[in-house]
Amino acid sequence: MTVPVQVKRLPHSEGLKLPGYATPGAAGMDLLAAVQTPLVLQPGARTLVPTGLAIALPPGFELQVRPRSGLALKNGIVLPNSPGTVDEDYRGELQVIVMNASTEPFTIERGMRIAQAVLAPVVRVAWTEVAELDETQRGTGGFGSTGTR
Repeated sequence: MTVPVQVKRLPHSEGLKLPGYATPGAAGMDLLAAVQTPLVLQPGARTLVPTGLAIALPPGFELQVRPRSGLALKNGIVLPNSPGTVDEDYRGELQVIVMNASTEPFTIERGMRIAQAVLAPVVRVAWTEVAELDETQRGTGGFGSTGTR
């Protein structure tokens, strides 16, 4: 299934590809860094990386921004608010909060695949307030209460 999404290229994304899927079976499309000059991210530091794109999502959808597993494993590059959510009514530039969780500086260069984006449907909640909830085997146990094995 494909969903049409309007995209506006901002001046600083000139010459960069639009987000795309690396393989036919990929769920996420790569977001590229639209930095003008290389950006060195020191260990423990975080920054906002521009993509040079603004979008208009169709009603009932969000764009989830997620880390790239290779950057996380090989370089310690993570997205601290992962997954980030782009709401259907946001019209500003897509930007990615990137953090260097490694012990080495990391250089973000123009056109680098910095994150991935997944288009997802949004289901809205209709709250029903009750006096009591049904019982379950787990009950109120949380934060590791089911163990690790």
